Amino acid sequence: MEQTPVLEARNITKRFPGVIANRNVNLALHRGEILALLGENGAGKSTLMNVIYGLYQPTEGEILVNGKPVQMHSPKDAITLGIGMVHQHFQLVPVMTVVDNVMLGSESVRGPFLNREAAAARITELSERYNLSVDPYALVEDLPVGVRQRVEIIKALYRQADILILDEPTAVLTPQEIEGLFAVMDLLRKQGKAIIFITHKLKEVLRVADRIGVLRRGEVVGEADPKTATQASLASLMVGREVILEVKKSDAHPGRAILEIADLHASTDLGEPALAGVSLAVHAGEIVGVAGVQGNGQTELVEVLTGLRTAKGGSIHIGGKEMTDASPRQVTEEGQSCHIPEDRHTYGMVSAYSIADNLVLNTYYKPPFARGITVNRAAIDKNALALVEKFDVRTPSVHLSGGSLSGGNQQKMVVAREFSRPIQLLIAAQPTRGIDVGSIEFIHQQIVAKRDEGVAVLLVSSELDEILALSDRIAVMYKGEIIDIVDRGDATREGLGLLMAGVKEA
Repeated sequence: MEQTPVLEARNITKRFPGVIANRNVNLALHRGEILALLGENGAGKSTLMNVIYGLYQPTEGEILVNGKPVQMHSPKDAITLGIGMVHQHFQLVPVMTVVDNVMLGSESVRGPFLNREAAAARITELSERYNLSVDPYALVEDLPVGVRQRVEIIKALYRQADILILDEPTAVLTPQEIEGLFAVMDLLRKQGKAIIFITHKLKEVLRVADRIGVLRRGEVVGEADPKTATQASLASLMVGREVILEVKKSDAHPGRAILEIADLHASTDLGEPALAGVSLAVHAGEIVGVAGVQGNGQTELVEVLTGLRTAKGGSIHIGGKEMTDASPRQVTEEGQSCHIPEDRHTYGMVSAYSIADNLVLNTYYKPPFARGITVNRAAIDKNALALVEKFDVRTPSVHLSGGSLSGGNQQKMVVAREFSRPIQLLIAAQPTRGIDVGSIEFIHQQIVAKRDEGVAVLLVSSELDEILALSDRIAVMYKGEIIDIVDRGDATREGLGLLMAGVKEA
């Protein structure tokens, strides 16, 4: 390994009004290594990366590239210095082709015209060299998520990046796509690229990193060697206390059936079959996990159950009441149901609204929060202060916007709202997607507590570890069908993996 780091951050401090996001951060990255950066939501990882990528200017400190101090006033300066960043939320124009997205801002021209052929040839060459397999002329909107991520990586390599920042790159990928990404990262490392890998997934860090840096409350609190570190030791370093990674729960004592689904059919937005005769019952006091590779009908199942999508056939009963094609408000009120949505930004919150208002999104029109058409601000604020404390939503004020919170605190805000009223059914879709280990521990405890109170819980997750940790029974979906239901005591990772691939043993 070379003595001079390809990238170095020295004593980086970044202040915002009333907040110190980074405090005296030192970090070094060498050629041909993967440096994993761990930390809770709000620990300062994204701020630090935005400083390195030129989106923010440091309040104090300096950045060095190949041993030389540099000034970066924008991402264009970072790109010129060989730094590329693949954001968690892709920076692509869906209606444009791959080649046009890759060229955007770095156009290849022949005279007055765009030279798409030359750019496409370069994209093909990069695809082959790094095993990225992308059609230059495909429309981005037609590509699955994993291929869109490859386009982002190609976009950085096209601009001759030697340093790659990957921000939560596995958050929206299937297990197969994650394996493909790790293979690409390994190849990039072997060819001399340097990678900063930001993630919440401890198992992934231990698998792919050469070194691990940990941030807590804006400061570097330690480094770890993946050869000797454990998930427990990394979690403790991240959170500053011992974290219980194993979910503690007693045996379930199921009661009457609360959710009853019979022969349910539904279509995708494109009119293609999404659910093909799903039948399932969830009883009071049990957690039924729905496992499966993302894209096998889980999203549509949750949308139909919560009134966000119309069923094409079959029936839904909640607490004995007919709820097929009921509105979301009917499902919430008449069905006494709550919903932790898969996409918290689209269905779980209004980013521009205050935290206080987000906490009454489905009860704002009821007493004590309203009298007729008059809003009771004092009651809304009192409710918010109580829930923020109870559910450990970390914020200096309930009057700040929901969008100002870190991802983990946004999720805790959604959970706080949904759990703050009497319910008989909890539908939790990807409840811990993209959040840190401390928030995961808290949300898991809350879900188990609801089960123990006698609530029926339907848990949909693409994280097999989460399904195995929380479920009392596990239903596996494949191509819009439940192909088997397994008691947790009989479930194995290998057996569930086969079922998720559509293989049912005789």
